[in-house]
Amino acid sequence: MTHDKPIVPRSDEDTKQVLNRLRRVEGQVRGIQQMVEENRYCVDILVQISAANSALKKVGLQVLEHHAKHCVVDAAQNGESDEVMDELLKVIRQFSKT
Repeated sequence: MTHDKPIVPRSDEDTKQVLNRLRRVEGQVRGIQQMVEENRYCVDILVQISAANSALKKVGLQVLEHHAKHCVVDAAQNGESDEVMDELLKVIRQFSKT
């Protein structure tokens, strides 16, 4: 079961929060690119990569939380519980690999 859009759309505030976090991650990645271009110390680059990974994971958790609290609950209430639970478990497995 796949959808082009969330079953329950994100609020404007949720969308704003996700986009702000992604913009911060984008800034971190640009900073890392600059560090590489400047041939900075490897450990410093790795620390920044770790921080960017952590920040991106937080964005993913925020999106996953919305999905579980809204999309999954709504689909389950509409009789799609088996399908939506399978999809949720699949995405959790995929997300946890990162």
